Amino acid sequence: MTIASSRAGAATEDTKGGPAVALRGVSKRYAGENGVLALDGITLDAAPGEFVCLVGASGCGKSTLLNLASGLDEPTGGTVSVAGDAAFMFQDHALFPWLSAVDNVAMPLRLKGVRKQERLAEAREYLSAVHLEEFADRRPHELSGGMRQRVALARTLATQAPVLLMDEPFGALDAMTRDLLHDELESIWRTRGLTVLFVTHNVREAVRLGDRVVLLSSRPGRVVAEYPVDVPRPRRIEDPDVAALAGEITVALRKEVARHGA
Repeated sequence: MTIASSRAGAATEDTKGGPAVALRGVSKRYAGENGVLALDGITLDAAPGEFVCLVGASGCGKSTLLNLASGLDEPTGGTVSVAGDAAFMFQDHALFPWLSAVDNVAMPLRLKGVRKQERLAEAREYLSAVHLEEFADRRPHELSGGMRQRVALARTLATQAPVLLMDEPFGALDAMTRDLLHDELESIWRTRGLTVLFVTHNVREAVRLGDRVVLLSSRPGRVVAEYPVDVPRPRRIEDPDVAALAGEITVALRKEVARHGA
């Protein structure tokens, strides 16, 4: 599923050269005062055009953080601001099965009131960006899993949002398909100057894609450490420098998991 949201006050931040995404002392507690504390005092920025990857143990609040950034949920404490619109891409592609690929991609444009001929032409351009122009008239059941995720990515781009929030979008794919989608996402990110917040359980994937990797603690989620990724692009997931940094982050992640278990 792709969801686009607009946050108030964003244009002012952007013109001042501020962050594209800014969380200040953000906490989230579910089910009232005695409920589960998912996030505790998170302060995190993403600069315009930056690719930030979030890693952490299951249940540490990574998805909750994206929900707050998208406006799908509200923080219990602290503030969240996003410069312009944000589009949310989930692990499940959630394409409409009765619609063709091009009609799925055109849906955000349809919701904006773009005329049919114009939106279909534009949707085909987005499909071309993910190398699926030849499959525009196919329905989801006629596409492979990787192709369906590429259609979902094209639909996310069709929101025309400058900020992409991605919650393990490639987690269910095989290694080869995931590697190809890494290349496509990186190319689109660089070409369009997007800001990306990308949640993943795969530490190597985080280092492969990110300008910076942020490690969250076990619940309640707090920022434990941030790792700038100084490995030159283009990168491969099997590169020794990618593996070395991923190994360092994995050691820290294991300590967090062990601490939570204890």
